[in-house]
Amino acid sequence: MANLNPYLSFRTEARQAMEFYQRVLGGELDISVFGDFPDMVQDPSQKDLVMHAQLTTPDGLVLMGSDSPDGMPYEIPQGFSVSLSGNTQARTQEVWDGLADGGTITMPLDVPPWGGTFGMLVDRFGIPWMLHGDPE
Repeated sequence: MANLNPYLSFRTEARQAMEFYQRVLGGELDISVFGDFPDMVQDPSQKDLVMHAQLTTPDGLVLMGSDSPDGMPYEIPQGFSVSLSGNTQARTQEVWDGLADGGTITMPLDVPPWGGTFGMLVDRFGIPWMLHGDPE
């Protein structure tokens, strides 16, 4: 079975972001840093940057991310949103409240024409999210 999972790129804040997502979404977080693979890091001062992080939640969500050390191209993410749907409205509100902390709401969480709840925000790390809670 194939999987399609968001993989988020950060300049140097992947650890903070992934730990934040773990607090909001729950689950198990595994982090590997560039220093774990000495041939992968050119600048020893960047050995603690995240080479790969994976958050796996109890309900099967997988969110991955990494840092982009000097020497690797990096652009601020744009033109996408992480979409989270299929939760109850109560769970959607809980996740919304967590992601909105320090973020910017672009469309308040409200009842859309198709039912349930829906809203859009950009979290404190600049990642855009769309959340939809199923009608109850």
